[in-house]
Amino acid sequence: MKVQDRSGERFVQALEELVEREDRGALATLRRGLGKPPGTVVDIYPYVVPFLPADADDRRAWVYFTVAPLFAFHPLNWPSNERRGWTNFGASVAQLAQRLGERSAGLEARFLRLLAAEREELPLQLYRMLTLFKPHQVPVSWVDLLRDLDQWDHPERFVQQRWARAFVEQRERREEGSPSERSDEASE
Repeated sequence: MKVQDRSGERFVQALEELVEREDRGALATLRRGLGKPPGTVVDIYPYVVPFLPADADDRRAWVYFTVAPLFAFHPLNWPSNERRGWTNFGASVAQLAQRLGERSAGLEARFLRLLAAEREELPLQLYRMLTLFKPHQVPVSWVDLLRDLDQWDHPERFVQQRWARAFVEQRERREEGSPSERSDEASE
């Protein structure tokens, strides 16, 4: 069972249009879904239901109802010119770790809790992470998140593995670059 990329792209595009139009009422309505079980806040149906794939079952609809309030809380998407390499949620966490620097001590433990989360725990765990992303302007690939949440329960846990790989590889790449950046700064 996969979220169709086109339906996911159309959904995220519609959410982004709310931001571009500065439709604060619609975004506030979507945020009402935060902290509530996905799909239980009837007020957000007009913003989600029209974008559900035609063959959407309850599990797939859950993904859309999970993402909509999270997007409304933190509507920053990966810029299209930065879509080289990893852009999944693990890459976003790595970007936060870089921005926090030495203050990122508890971030890895929080990220591991997210990776270990059961499907029902994801909305809250993702929201907690987004509360850290927001003040640091860390982007999220919302289309990737839709697809990944749809496959979260796969027995091989490949989504969690991809997120972990993205986090580690991004962190290592930045750590490898930091000594040379420091030596460049020292030579100036």
